[in-house]
Amino acid sequence: MSAPPTTPRGPRRFGWPQRVFSQVLLMQLAIITGVTVLVTGLFLAPLSAQLDDQAMRRALAIAQSTAAQPQLAASLIATEPSPDGAVQTAAERIRRSTGAEYVVIMDRKGVRWSHPDTSRIGGVVSTDPSTALAGRSVMEIDSGTLGRSARGKVPLLDGSDRVVGAVSVGIAYDSVRARLLAAIPGLLAYAGGALAVGALAAYLISRRLQRQTHDLAFSDISALLTEREAMLHSIREGVVALDRTGRIRLLNDEAQRLLGLGPGAAGKQLDEALGEGRTTDVLAGRVVGDDLVTVRGSRVLLANRMPTDDGGAVATLRDRTELEYLGRELDSTRGLIDALRAQDHEHANRLHTLLGLLELEMHEEAVEFVTEVVGVHRATAEQVTEKVHDPLLASLLVGKATVAAERGVALRMAAETLLPDRLVDPRGLVTVLGNLVDNALDAAAGSSDARIEVGLRAEGRTVVLRVHDSGPGVPAGDHESIFTEGWSTKELPAHGKRGLGLPLVRRLAERQGGNVSVSGSPEGGAVFTVVLPEALGEPAQLGAPDPGGLRAPVRPPTSGDSP
Repeated sequence: MSAPPTTPRGPRRFGWPQRVFSQVLLMQLAIITGVTVLVTGLFLAPLSAQLDDQAMRRALAIAQSTAAQPQLAASLIATEPSPDGAVQTAAERIRRSTGAEYVVIMDRKGVRWSHPDTSRIGGVVSTDPSTALAGRSVMEIDSGTLGRSARGKVPLLDGSDRVVGAVSVGIAYDSVRARLLAAIPGLLAYAGGALAVGALAAYLISRRLQRQTHDLAFSDISALLTEREAMLHSIREGVVALDRTGRIRLLNDEAQRLLGLGPGAAGKQLDEALGEGRTTDVLAGRVVGDDLVTVRGSRVLLANRMPTDDGGAVATLRDRTELEYLGRELDSTRGLIDALRAQDHEHANRLHTLLGLLELEMHEEAVEFVTEVVGVHRATAEQVTEKVHDPLLASLLVGKATVAAERGVALRMAAETLLPDRLVDPRGLVTVLGNLVDNALDAAAGSSDARIEVGLRAEGRTVVLRVHDSGPGVPAGDHESIFTEGWSTKELPAHGKRGLGLPLVRRLAERQGGNVSVSGSPEGGAVFTVVLPEALGEPAQLGAPDPGGLRAPVRPPTSGDSP
């Protein structure tokens, strides 16, 4: 989706850019430049100290080599300081061969016996020689008559290891500084190269960030996040965002309500938060398609999933429970209208027959005809109420028997049917039985000797419901698939969805601790069996039991009763 146009959110101050790309690039360049300068300075500081140390050690080494010559101490003792003396000659030879700035040899009083400037021979040295004359070596950076230099001073010993003087050697500090300055261009070149590479990397990263943020300003991103939070928590549609590993990144309020999850579900894996089932498979993308129907608890949900560029996905959930119930009511209403239309024709035919008998003055035949018609309906109602004592279930079965008869299907009660009026949740059992009978009617209609057999029996407090139809049956490989949301072999109804009746039956059964199964029959067709433990209450809970443990049957009104 394209980024919204960026609108100015106030005057710019000091020319600071508003775009994320520009701000990040400038900050990265500032950081890289600062780090480069800091690293260069930190490198130059020890380099200068290292060069000073090398110069002082070189001066000390020259001084030690000079003092190690045995004839030098003897010449110092045997001669006087002179520009042409042996000490001056030896010192100058060493100075020229080593490149030192000066080689000064002094006696125990600090009087010079050698110096590059011969006019200073015979004078006292300008710096304190006491440490060297005391028999200890010295390394230092100091200033003297020839300027600042790196110096090394050592004692001069005679053959008896007595200190007879000292040797001071100096390396011009300008040469040390020159070496440092000579290293700076190369160091700056490396630093400049590193800075250029860092700037290029910063630019490339910033360009990538620009594409990912759609060239938005920070204020726009903040506004978008605020608007997104407000929108997600205000819409009446569930939104679930997942990352590439299937972890829940975002869950709005409506999604928490529809899925029965709490705020703590964010951050968990989808399978861990929801458990196994079709809802998890749909949200994880293991089941693909548009407007996928799934059942979560007692809710019927419509799910759509859209992958994102980062490998994750966003799923939306709509609550279709009430709409599904309305659709089923519409299907039932259509079926009832068709049944009433057929009954209307049947009653019209019967009235025409009765009218003809009366016009022919065949009064006895007319009475017999009316008695027979009323007796058929009454016999069906009495057959049901004798075996099923719960008024809601009995009424449902009588009504379904009428609809089945209009569709050419015979609905009969199994011989073992006997159900007392002690149901804990009669409405739940009505839903289960109604769905199974409707499916059986659809399966049996049009078959040879179309029939449905319904069995209801009590085993202690357990109710066992059995519905057997004469339809084509269910293939063995589909015994589990038929209980999956969205699985159906029927044409779409008016509300556009199928495959929810049997999953709801299973959910209702499992909610009461029971189960539902399907099997084949040697006579053909499918046999659905529902076991509901604890479906019957104790007689004392629902009132005093009647003799025999059953209440008097309640006979629902039939078409032959008076209004």
